[in-house]
Amino acid sequence: MTCRLYQHSTLGALMAGCFEGTMTIEDLLKQGDTGIGTVHGLDGELIVLKGRAYQVGVNGAVQQLDGKERTPYAAVTFFETENTVEITEETSMERLTKRLQDRFSSLNTFQAVRISGTFAKVQCRSVAKQEPPYPKLVEVTQSQTEFTRGPVEGTLIGFYAPELFSGMAAPGFHWHFLSRGVDFGGHVLDFILEDGTAEWQTIETVEQHFPVENDAFLYAEIESEYLNEKIEEAEN
Repeated sequence: MTCRLYQHSTLGALMAGCFEGTMTIEDLLKQGDTGIGTVHGLDGELIVLKGRAYQVGVNGAVQQLDGKERTPYAAVTFFETENTVEITEETSMERLTKRLQDRFSSLNTFQAVRISGTFAKVQCRSVAKQEPPYPKLVEVTQSQTEFTRGPVEGTLIGFYAPELFSGMAAPGFHWHFLSRGVDFGGHVLDFILEDGTAEWQTIETVEQHFPVENDAFLYAEIESEYLNEKIEEAEN
């Protein structure tokens, strides 16, 4: 089966303040059962796991979405394990991502990654819902809310994107987390894994979907000159 990454809109557009929801969660789930993104108005963090969509709000609360909500930006795939590695000793985010990169078939392709286990620490963030006129993403993340929990059982969902695709996605790894109890999660800033299983698959096909009926997207002024720096600032 061909492994396909489906992405609605681009991170560059989100950086420019295109926060209006332009695809329903119901339609998004037809394109993949595993992924990450955000919700209309940049209302928290979106996590798609095993075909269900969850939203982590600015107060840290997690709720399952019913499909009627809309997303301005999301990336999903139908996850099928291609490679597996067992983690049996405490490992930092930096060490684990380096270990994964060393084992990827290539760093020139997207990789979908799922890591399930017990985490000594997971540091996450979420952001408050925004209202028009929308600010830039970097401005919003300056007032982000951060949460830390550990030990906690749960799953990291992430995508690795080559530097070449910066602007479409965040170069390197982009992680979201959902606890096993579905009561904690968000965009991941840092983690320490005690033990668990890392699974990944190489993305063979990328389908980039553009919200061509949305004027904000069509006429957004995307500042490409310093886009990489701004993405790193917003994501980290």
